[in-house]
Amino acid sequence: MNHDSYPDSYIRGILETVKTIAMVGISPKDTRPSYFAFKYLLERGYRMIPVNPGQAGKEILGQKVYRRLSEIPEPVDMVDIFRNSADVLPIVEEAITLRPKPHVIWMQLTVRNDEAAKRAEGAGLKVVMNRCPKIEYGRLSSEISWMGVNSRTLSSKRAQGLGGGVQRMRLGPDRGGAA
Repeated sequence: MNHDSYPDSYIRGILETVKTIAMVGISPKDTRPSYFAFKYLLERGYRMIPVNPGQAGKEILGQKVYRRLSEIPEPVDMVDIFRNSADVLPIVEEAITLRPKPHVIWMQLTVRNDEAAKRAEGAGLKVVMNRCPKIEYGRLSSEISWMGVNSRTLSSKRAQGLGGGVQRMRLGPDRGGAA
């Protein structure tokens, strides 16, 4: 897999099939990017499991925090890593030992560890590096407008003159109800 560029079909396939995501390195601070991404994915219907040794036993957004991946008492489809690149390999090695194994290792923006990716892929896992699932979900579901993507500026402010509607594409787990 070329980790410098991912086809939309690869990213979309992951986001449409995973249901449970363990986020390693989430912060309880509501101003941190990991908190925003966790909250966003939780609101989109994913089962989010926070992993942070310093917060173990507490809750973040109503979800129990675990010290390590191996302490999570349920299967995890994807491990989303919000840690420095140098810290990734031990996390991936732990993920590979889980039974059942997760299907995906996702490393957040600026996080890249080619050795960890090679080990994960060798164990049959899909890998994404230097991407944010929140941003990719928003981009592929049209929640981030083309104006924001094309200008290289992402903003929560609605552009003037675009009308009131937002096209929504269903991504992620089936959340029940009508589409």
